[in-house]
Amino acid sequence: MSLFRNIIIPVFIALAAALLFQHQLHDTAATAIELVKNYTKTDKTFKTVKTVDTNYPNQELHPAHHLFATEMSTQRAIRKVILAIEQSEGAGARVRRSIGTPQLRNFSPFLMLDHFSIKPGAGFPDHPHRGQETITYLLEGGVDHEDFAGNKGSLSAGDLQFMTAGRGIVHAEMPRQNPDGSANIGLQLWVDLPQELKACEPRYRDLRASEIPTVDVDDSRVTVKVISGQSHGIDSVKDLAYTPVWILDITIRPGGKITQPLPKNWNAFAYTLEGDVIVGKDGQSRVVEQYHNVVFEPEGDVVHFEVDAGASKPARLALIAGTPLDQPIVQYGPFVLNSKEEVVKALTDYQSHSNGFERAKDWESEIGKSMRG
Repeated sequence: MSLFRNIIIPVFIALAAALLFQHQLHDTAATAIELVKNYTKTDKTFKTVKTVDTNYPNQELHPAHHLFATEMSTQRAIRKVILAIEQSEGAGARVRRSIGTPQLRNFSPFLMLDHFSIKPGAGFPDHPHRGQETITYLLEGGVDHEDFAGNKGSLSAGDLQFMTAGRGIVHAEMPRQNPDGSANIGLQLWVDLPQELKACEPRYRDLRASEIPTVDVDDSRVTVKVISGQSHGIDSVKDLAYTPVWILDITIRPGGKITQPLPKNWNAFAYTLEGDVIVGKDGQSRVVEQYHNVVFEPEGDVVHFEVDAGASKPARLALIAGTPLDQPIVQYGPFVLNSKEEVVKALTDYQSHSNGFERAKDWESEIGKSMRG
């Protein structure tokens, strides 16, 4: 009798419940299967992607969870706003530089930000680098690149190239000759390398426009290209820099607004590519015009942007954040090290074609020939 009460009766009840609720069980199973399918879709809607280079364990682009704004989120204050004044650079190129100037130098891990315009006949012929990463984001036109290791490639509008100079590289970046004679326009960001990676081997990683996920916010009045990092539950598809950096290309249409969380204590700025944008809210806002760099304080959880409903055109900005590196920065042109002695050694190595610059001896790029006459 005890066996019947303890085993047979529970089994009978379970079978009866299964028959009685079979439709609900079927629906639950179907829902579970659909969730699993959605979780593994390539759009990364639910899945956090972590493609960290195992050789460099300090790299962490995506937190363990998605960051979302809440009522408890605190707004980051604006530290300063800088106008990027146009100047000459390279061979006939024009740039608007906002980081790497007396107004904002060595905003770790960021060393330089140039909004460049390269017309036919101008460019950046053969030149060296050591100790940093460069991130080139092409907005219009095309740019070709070539280095002393035989690497070659081209960027078209919307593409990015992440170049790690490491122990040393010599390369050229030359504009495509557009049929209509228009300029090639983009952003180039220099990012410092952690001291332990200054002597790593150089490398290139490209990200094509078609690979970049997007997310619409505020009833599609805002569109975010998630180049690196995350926004509103969407992750970038690749981790391309050794130093953790987020890059979001945000377009805000009239009446649109967005509150974007950022990793705690990371340095962050927003560069206005087009239009006027309202930065901040709740009595802490200001209108920022085109070609300005908004530098945020590191304290706080979120940054807020919006465009007035009566604006005549959308605004576009690049929101960039990175983990500060606790190390000295000593820079001489394209050489970024941690001491004066290391900079002197970089100059000596480059001139003597040694310690990473061996392949620079007698090398000249093909794409830079037009600049050599």
